[in-house]
Amino acid sequence: MSQTPGTVTTQDDLAVVREVLAEYGEMTRAALEPYLPKWEPRRHLYDLIADYPRRGGKMMRPTLCLATARAFGARPEEALRSAVAIELLHNALLVHDDIEDGSEQRRGRPTMHEMFGVPIAINVGDTLGLLSLRPLMDNLWSVGMRLAWRIMEETERMARESAEGQALELGWREQNVTDLTEADYLSMVLKKTCWLATIHPLRVGALIGSRGGVDVDRFIRFGFFLGAVFQIRDDLLNLTGDETAYGKEVGGDILEGKRTLMLIRLLRVAAPAERARVEALLGLPRIERHVEEVAWVRERMDHHGCLDYARGIAHGLAGAAAHELDLAFEGVPASRDRRFIQSLVTWSLERAA
Repeated sequence: MSQTPGTVTTQDDLAVVREVLAEYGEMTRAALEPYLPKWEPRRHLYDLIADYPRRGGKMMRPTLCLATARAFGARPEEALRSAVAIELLHNALLVHDDIEDGSEQRRGRPTMHEMFGVPIAINVGDTLGLLSLRPLMDNLWSVGMRLAWRIMEETERMARESAEGQALELGWREQNVTDLTEADYLSMVLKKTCWLATIHPLRVGALIGSRGGVDVDRFIRFGFFLGAVFQIRDDLLNLTGDETAYGKEVGGDILEGKRTLMLIRLLRVAAPAERARVEALLGLPRIERHVEEVAWVRERMDHHGCLDYARGIAHGLAGAAAHELDLAFEGVPASRDRRFIQSLVTWSLERAA
């Protein structure tokens, strides 16, 4: 096993990651069920909103919120409603992302819009987003009005950052932007991925655990580095993963024209004729991008070492994450929850799905 610079991560550490994800994930799923209405209209709405949340998933986001809260001294039930809200909103955005990307699979099954059409899928995503407000309102009973309002403010910022990141990525594809840099990619990932996946769960968990006594800005750098590692690994798995374990179309990012680090690197180092061919492919509507051209882009990425290049950047970011974790959690005593968060860096770098 490779080691993240600045850490010594063992199989026991990765076992802790798996155990905590399973334990807190199941806790979140159980607490989420009461927030899924069972009334009418069922066929075209309420039976469908439970689909994505019940498909499984890694449950990293709510688990990170719960683990951070506990590391700072909170009881699990104090952070559970916030964890549920995070998971509901995450699934809402997945429904919308799948529509915007034209994705065909999610967690090993057809996407919502593939099964029921775009109009119904949009409404399901909207409703899941609205339902995420209820557990935040119920925070009044577990953490009090002042903290509940702080968490609501944090949620509003996270939602805005996420929307801005999605707009950046969609705009690049709409305008067929091909002169992007690694810094452009990481700026987009900071907003689109990191705020919801890592920064927000860390900040909310710390607020709850410290009763609002900690400066949550200390978690932005660690959350960025951790979330960026997670996203780059996800982009790599889209090219190399087993489709059954990965749960989405392998190679789908190329088909969708996503500006990953590998594609950005290819556009930079490719010969002029190769670059022109890639740009022409990216300029086509998705429906006109054929699997043969996708396979050629994938082969050119291998030829030019683009995947290894992205892996190198991910390793560097993981080392930075390990350093920033010590600063973000300074003064927080050792615990299983802190060990989980520390080990999450290497898990994100090496996960197979």
